[in-house]
Amino acid sequence: MSKHISHKAKQGGKRNGIAHRRPLQTLAILGCLSVLFCSCCLSAANAQNTDSTKVVGADWLVDTLDGMVLKRMHFVGKDCMGSNQFVSILEIPRSSHCRLAFTHEAERTPTTVQAKRHKAVAAINGSYFDMALHFPICYLRIDGRELGENTPQKVDSVHRKYYQYGSLKLVGGQPEIFIPDSGRMAERELADSNIMTAGPLLVYHGRLIAMRDDKTFVTARHNRTAIGVKKDGTAVLVTVDGRTKQSEGLSLQDFQRLLRYVGCYDALNLDGGGSTTMYVDGMPHGGIVNHPSDNGKFDFEGERAVSNCIVVVK
Repeated sequence: MSKHISHKAKQGGKRNGIAHRRPLQTLAILGCLSVLFCSCCLSAANAQNTDSTKVVGADWLVDTLDGMVLKRMHFVGKDCMGSNQFVSILEIPRSSHCRLAFTHEAERTPTTVQAKRHKAVAAINGSYFDMALHFPICYLRIDGRELGENTPQKVDSVHRKYYQYGSLKLVGGQPEIFIPDSGRMAERELADSNIMTAGPLLVYHGRLIAMRDDKTFVTARHNRTAIGVKKDGTAVLVTVDGRTKQSEGLSLQDFQRLLRYVGCYDALNLDGGGSTTMYVDGMPHGGIVNHPSDNGKFDFEGERAVSNCIVVVK
């Protein structure tokens, strides 16, 4: 009897020993995971702080023209977001005598040509369009006239595409970025005379907007174009070159961080890739200040014909 009890006691002790050890092992594992997670977060934060310091503290090439400020920087040695980048930024203060306007051509036309036709002092490419049929595929209204709609010929009146998640309106030639209602043609209800829809929205009221996990459009490196607005109302036109070893392009997550680093309180992504072009009147190379990549080279000859633009006029 005593032997039987003793045997049970030993078995129970063993079970209890295991029962006591498992929580300790679990706690140890959780502790290791917690340390690893914190280390990863700290590493990411340090990388972002380093990127911020490099962007803000870079030795930018600065030109002042017509009350605007043009800044250009070629980051080499993988020194910007872990890659080579050529970044162009044009700042237009509200106090300048310049204002923004939209342009549109029935047949695709290079940004530089559209700018010169409208006697613009500067321009960037605008929103998305059909490469073969030329027309905009995002809402576009110029001087009260509707020239483009979101996803033309689409039957669904409710849903809009990811690249239609933000809008820009011009009020007295000054840009205001806003979030449109979810209806596919919600812009038609607005009274504003000049509206351009694009997207996604990258920065809104100083906050980075969460991006989709889209390996083609979002997380891959591409040429990028955006319009931003600083808290004081300064308009900011930005291009990042891509698709060459000299300038690899940015993911949208890196692009939105770059935009916040340079002071954007709101920022809207525009058409990018081979469309990315910045023009400034009077500059060399016919006014092209970035390196459009439609020819696959890091030069000034690869400009693509586009449907619409944002121009700066006096």
